[in-house]
Amino acid sequence: MIRLRPATVDEAGLLSSLALRSKAYWGYSTTFVEACATELQVDRHHLTGSLFRCTVAELEQEIAGYYVLEKCSLSEWELDAFFIDPPHIAQGIGCQLIEHAKSTAASLGGSRILIQSDPNAAGFYRKAGGRLLDTRESDSIPGRYLPVFSIDVSEYRRCDL
Repeated sequence: MIRLRPATVDEAGLLSSLALRSKAYWGYSTTFVEACATELQVDRHHLTGSLFRCTVAELEQEIAGYYVLEKCSLSEWELDAFFIDPPHIAQGIGCQLIEHAKSTAASLGGSRILIQSDPNAAGFYRKAGGRLLDTRESDSIPGRYLPVFSIDVSEYRRCDL
């Protein structure tokens, strides 16, 4: 059974490592993953800052995935991080986490969530209700443009993945 709970400060290193494993799962080279390391790092402000919400999915006392929401304005949140540990991909954990993120943003007064997506996750975010808005240049890889989605949480809907 999956348990969703707030991340703790001492889990920052575990979450950063999980993000790198998850990124590597999609067949990216070691060089590529290393170039993303700074951007994927979870640090104290993600876990304690008033503008962030970090939730982990725990399965049998092991972290199977997590997300970080960042408040951008009174009505807008950005999904700053969303990763599933590779042994747990395609087990429904992602759907539970994205639903929790949508519910969290809505409960905090948000009307939409912005998501800069890895191309491999674009289908997941579409199925979760995301609409493609634009592209944005990667902070890690100059010249690489990533899809940006918006999920309207004022019309909160469940994903059917």
